[in-house]
Amino acid sequence: MALTQQLARVSTQYLTQCRAAAAMSPEGDPEWDPPAEDTVDLDWAIWGLIRFCQRMRTESPWIQVLERSISGGPGGDVEFLDHPRVHDGFDSPPALLAPAAVTEVARELAALDAGEVLNCLPADHSAAAEACGFRGFNGHPREYLVEHFGLLQSFYLIASRRKLAVLSWTD
Repeated sequence: MALTQQLARVSTQYLTQCRAAAAMSPEGDPEWDPPAEDTVDLDWAIWGLIRFCQRMRTESPWIQVLERSISGGPGGDVEFLDHPRVHDGFDSPPALLAPAAVTEVARELAALDAGEVLNCLPADHSAAAEACGFRGFNGHPREYLVEHFGLLQSFYLIASRRKLAVLSWTD
């Protein structure tokens, strides 16, 4: 079973609804079911970008912005989502970025240029994959990383425009 990074765009009203459902349910079931168009599976691409930036000792805000985008923020008050219906419990419970923080992250992600960092990837596909921590990756990881970084940027841009929170977890 491979672990992947999951994100969901949610309104504060939806979180309130889930919190109430969890409180009413004997099993604590939050009845979590965000619309498919408001969820994204980033696979393990962002972890690879972070690892590559760390190996490159990147001085730009890349590492901080990427980590914040997939780790949530402090004080999210979403303990009610620590339920098998939401995540498998293998890793930390879901974490939340409030709408104001989502707007900050969206702005920071929009300012980053994937080409700037990924142009430093080794040309050899095995060496490039290893630099990202992707042992056994088929082909060169550049396109995979660019695609998933674009998904992350777009996901946050839409969440920001709609004034939604972003929930993150590993599944």
